[in-house]
Amino acid sequence: MAESGAWLDSQVLNRLMHLTLMARSPMEGSVSGLHKSPHRGSSVEFAEYRNYVPGDDIRRLDWRVFARTDRFFLKEYEAETNLRCYFVLDASGSMRFGQSPGGKLSYAKRLIATLAYITAHQGDASGLICAMAKSALEIPPRRNPAHLKVLFEALDKTEARGETGLITALHDLAERVRRRALVVVVSDFFCDLEPLLNCFQHLRFQKHDLAIFHLLDRAELDFQFDRPVRFVDLESSLSIVTEPSSIRDEYLRQFHLFLEHLRGGCHEFGVDYRQVVTDQDYERILADFLIERAHLVATSP
Repeated sequence: MAESGAWLDSQVLNRLMHLTLMARSPMEGSVSGLHKSPHRGSSVEFAEYRNYVPGDDIRRLDWRVFARTDRFFLKEYEAETNLRCYFVLDASGSMRFGQSPGGKLSYAKRLIATLAYITAHQGDASGLICAMAKSALEIPPRRNPAHLKVLFEALDKTEARGETGLITALHDLAERVRRRALVVVVSDFFCDLEPLLNCFQHLRFQKHDLAIFHLLDRAELDFQFDRPVRFVDLESSLSIVTEPSSIRDEYLRQFHLFLEHLRGGCHEFGVDYRQVVTDQDYERILADFLIERAHLVATSP
């Protein structure tokens, strides 16, 4: 396995390695693996019967059904495949905000690095897209464990600055990646919601499984400022000095409307939405994410 990198905790990994990152919907990989494929094939999990047509492999005929019906039927099985996972990191200026060192960006890097390590350990491919103001750094998915070193080095070099390029990056990903994949987006999603939800709809229309981690700092949720403060827009040069007590109620009202709209759009388009506050234990966040997905796959028809 590749070097662990600055964003991994070996103890956290030891406690999470028994879990598996599963896709909620059939995937299209290049080799056999853990995940359901939309194509039929030969494996141990029976799916359905279909009528025999000339040219089919007669070894797959079910002679017991023929004895009962005097008709030829072939057994179809679920083909299993490997997962290709794209991790999308928002590297806009607002991701610098936070009460902990490195802000939301550092927390996001830990989430992505840990998930990428787990993905590689289970034999699946992981790639990285760092969405920046005018461009995006992309590392295509690879199954080679040594590929993790390249991914970790990219995380190390990524800084939060400028306006968000997330919407452009997600639309571009939806257009370019035609084979089904798992797309994991980590961001604070401080952008216009309608264009953002259009991105989500675009990815889901292309049959990608989309999961998002919505990172928030406790100060953004509670707005517990008790003296005049200069608020600086981290994605532009704008700033304003105000008395927090005079705007707190309206801020919280607008902020909760924003959260409600985002959650509602994710529910409408079948997006796996996870709100994360950066003072929460990221190990618990990831464990819940992995366990819930595994349970959903195990109980789905």
